[in-house]
Amino acid sequence: MNENFNLEAYLSRGVENVVKDLLKTAVFHPAEALYMAQFAKASREAAARRHALEEAGEHIPPFLIASITSLCNLHCAGCYARSLETCEDGEPVRQLSGEEWGSIFSQASELGISFILLAGGEPMVRRDVLEQAAQQPGILFPIFTNGTLMTEANFALIEQHRNLVPIFSIEGGPGKTDSRRGAGVYEKVKAAMERLREKRLAFGASITVTRENLDEVTSQDFLDDLAARGCKGVIYVEFVPTAHDLENLALDPEERDWLAVRLNELRRANEGMLLISFPGDEKSSGGCLAAGRGFFHVSSHGGAEPCPFSPYSDLNLRDHSLREAMQSPLSRRCAAAICCWRSTTGAASSSANASR
Repeated sequence: MNENFNLEAYLSRGVENVVKDLLKTAVFHPAEALYMAQFAKASREAAARRHALEEAGEHIPPFLIASITSLCNLHCAGCYARSLETCEDGEPVRQLSGEEWGSIFSQASELGISFILLAGGEPMVRRDVLEQAAQQPGILFPIFTNGTLMTEANFALIEQHRNLVPIFSIEGGPGKTDSRRGAGVYEKVKAAMERLREKRLAFGASITVTRENLDEVTSQDFLDDLAARGCKGVIYVEFVPTAHDLENLALDPEERDWLAVRLNELRRANEGMLLISFPGDEKSSGGCLAAGRGFFHVSSHGGAEPCPFSPYSDLNLRDHSLREAMQSPLSRRCAAAICCWRSTTGAASSSANASR
């Protein structure tokens, strides 16, 4: 394993590599190449703002996770959000409005946050929030979507605003994907990827890694297939069991170690593609990145939460600024607990379960 891996530095280099790749084919992808070059510049400026605040004693993470809705149209097997009751079928109650999310995005830009991950539920049901995100070209918005609601209107919005980047959830090929997400889902995702490839628009994939699909999703053939479709990055998310009868799907310690080694091999062999592991990359980036160390979470109703896997908050962004939320008593206590735990266990040990 690479114990010195730094997630933020890797993402910065990865964006630069994607830019270089697009610039090589700028005659075919001029709009995409132009936006990515502009974003790379904006990202450097944002890092400088965060550094200035750091020098003044205020830490601002480079990432924000925004769960913009609790509504979802699928019932994926083992979904942690439904287990935590942060995801539902009915009309959501007290969700932040599009304008309120727009204010949060503007505050994030002013603080120097470069990446805001839009999650849910299914974020494609919140067109109003996507339109607000589109107005912040200095922030890259990966949209974690199941891919079944990619309408022509959504394709058009993404084509007009290159800072909106779909991240499609898949589990491997059609067999693994449909068995967890429902019959026909893989074909819908594949069709959406093909449409984006035709439009020369960037997208990525998010994979929930289990014992059942570990070999398939870490094979070079699998990544080659995604790359051929136009995929620019893959996020590997280790499965977290939400019931005792699902524990057999979770990776054991040896398999997690193997995944870390394999991922480093794949990074060397696929320099034009971003490859991220969660929570694996936290381990080699110094431990849990929650509570503002690396990222911060805002729930669909405005709760300021240290981590999306622990849906607890002590203040709401309807009543407080994003900057205040990051310095809330709960966030400070969580951050202190993480740092204390790291110092007593050798810093780089895996802290995902302990801190969540």
